[in-house]
Amino acid sequence: MKIYTKTGDRGETSLLGGTRVNKSHLRIDAYGTIDELNAHLGLLRDQEANEKRKDELYFIQDRLFVIGALLASDPEKAQVRKPEFTAKDIAFLENKIDAMEAELPVLRNFIIPGGHPVVSIAHIARTVCRRAERCVVLLMEASTVEALVLEFINRLSDYFFVLSRQLAVELNVSEITWKPGN
Repeated sequence: MKIYTKTGDRGETSLLGGTRVNKSHLRIDAYGTIDELNAHLGLLRDQEANEKRKDELYFIQDRLFVIGALLASDPEKAQVRKPEFTAKDIAFLENKIDAMEAELPVLRNFIIPGGHPVVSIAHIARTVCRRAERCVVLLMEASTVEALVLEFINRLSDYFFVLSRQLAVELNVSEITWKPGN
């Protein structure tokens, strides 16, 4: 089977369930941004500094594939089988955030992304995650999206922020705090 089908050559694609939509459709933008986030997460996972959390990051990538499938499904086609996504997935992130925060100094300033390439990659993942969140919110305003999807994406951006701080500590890198006008 060839990778190209030529069915999208006129700017349309199919949702799971077969419905054809424009590639500019909110649903396509939402799951496309989730896919972009997943690629950034792959880069983050591949960094040596994350060796001990490879399984954790892989689990999150798996959940992003599930979210992508949920967003790519036509909500009008109930017969489309969708992968399981539950509140346990959100609890997983919350537990990881809580464990990292317990080891971190209290945050008193905004953090300027940077200080080490791995820390910066975590911040890039955070900002792409926030964009994905905005895409999902727009889609929710126009169509049906499981509320758990938005909750997970919201929590995931928090996870990436806390992870960036945790990585700075582990790599013995000073966080760059923002001080207006300096």
